[in-house]
Amino acid sequence: MASPTYQTHEAKFSISHKSSQSKMPGYESEASTMGGASSELPKDSIDPSPYHSRPSLERIPSQTGSTNANIFPDPENVVEADMEKGGVAPPHPSGPPGFNPADFPDGGVEAWLVVAGGFCALFSTFGLVNCVGVFVNYYVEGPLSNYSSSTVSWITSLQVFMMSGLNAVMGRLYDSYGPKYLLFIGTLVYVFGMMMLSLSTEYYQIILSQGIVSAVGMSAVFNSATNSVMGWFFKKRAAALGIMVSGSSLGGVILPIMMEHLIPKLGFGWTMRILGFMFLALCGFACFTVKSRLPPRKKPFHVMEYVRPLGEPAFLCIVFAAFFFFWGMFLPFNYIELQARQQGISPAIIPYLLPIINAVSIPGRILPGFLGDRFGRFNVMIFISGLSGVITLALWVPGRSTATTVVYGAVFGFASGGFISLLPAVVAQISDIREIGTRTGIAFFFAALGALTGSPIGGAIVSAQAGKFLGLQLFCGIVMTMSMVWFIASRTLQVGLKYTKI
Repeated sequence: MASPTYQTHEAKFSISHKSSQSKMPGYESEASTMGGASSELPKDSIDPSPYHSRPSLERIPSQTGSTNANIFPDPENVVEADMEKGGVAPPHPSGPPGFNPADFPDGGVEAWLVVAGGFCALFSTFGLVNCVGVFVNYYVEGPLSNYSSSTVSWITSLQVFMMSGLNAVMGRLYDSYGPKYLLFIGTLVYVFGMMMLSLSTEYYQIILSQGIVSAVGMSAVFNSATNSVMGWFFKKRAAALGIMVSGSSLGGVILPIMMEHLIPKLGFGWTMRILGFMFLALCGFACFTVKSRLPPRKKPFHVMEYVRPLGEPAFLCIVFAAFFFFWGMFLPFNYIELQARQQGISPAIIPYLLPIINAVSIPGRILPGFLGDRFGRFNVMIFISGLSGVITLALWVPGRSTATTVVYGAVFGFASGGFISLLPAVVAQISDIREIGTRTGIAFFFAALGALTGSPIGGAIVSAQAGKFLGLQLFCGIVMTMSMVWFIASRTLQVGLKYTKI
């Protein structure tokens, strides 16, 4: 086992991160893990880069039971960190306190309050995105009946693109300033967009209010909640994200039913106002509970921060996987009601298809997180992305009855539910936590490109086939299966084809 080596002339300190413990300036030397002897090191002998301009970090103390949790992880913690990366050493194994596995609380009141606030934030933002089918159905039969379904679907596609794609910008702002201002400003912009949507009747007005303004606010709230949770959890990260993201599924259950009942009684305008006030209360709760464990780190903008991660083959494969999955993911949400109506399914069942998909996706968002922490996040992501594609080809394409459509909606909801919660987890697994906002934003930006183009392409396919949905269904199943292939490629680049927890 290697021991720390000290060079007097250059005042450099080196350490084997898998076998020895390091010290930050001002800490007393620990006994050697082999011989029990201690060796004093000058306080100026350690290069604190990249935080030399920040002699200390104000942070929430670790809540773990380890007495050494605030220095550097014990060897077993470092080994576990390496296992999290499939045997690949972390990019910054000797960073400052707060970034090591032992320093993540992985629980406690403050950490779970962040999850609770994130749950409310995801209920209000991604929960509404899960209702896109209700919006498309209302617009096609109501104020935009003179437009094709493909043209109408650009509204919801643009909304998803702006919400997810702007994460590349919001992530950068999060890394530099933290979640506080993003949450407050994002909430106000989101609610303002909903109020403007309640007054909109023309196509361009709906595009501006729903597709752009409200989506910008949604992106700020969504990004702040997701990135904040990842800073509080390490061992339980995927599980915590799954619990938080399940809020979007619950929103996808409650909000469509609310809209289906309120629009005929109160009108579209007042329904949107009621939703706006409800989102103001829920996002307001998130504003006071969601916080970053570590202080923000302001730094000058460099375009290479967005380009450099794409030079990492494993990360690039994740980007392609996210694009292909989002390319097909929202097609069932957008078109399953229209397809079911054409298929002759009972009108009493159709309004509940989206709630069924979202209800089953609640355990689909939570369970894969726990399984990912237990068996490997890449392993579980490969399974759920493959199942989403295969079940579409095997059940939605040949299905003709009410039973098969309902069963498909349930299985698809469960299979696809874990993708949103596991995507940030697999990105974080191969990333430096100090860059998590930017790197997660990059992944969601390319995913958003798929969401932007997927539904209009599906609508164009339906139009080209004289209203038949077979081509759309095949396209949906194939592209989501391709997502599984890219996740397999990313995993193979890290650990090869052997089975291991990753």
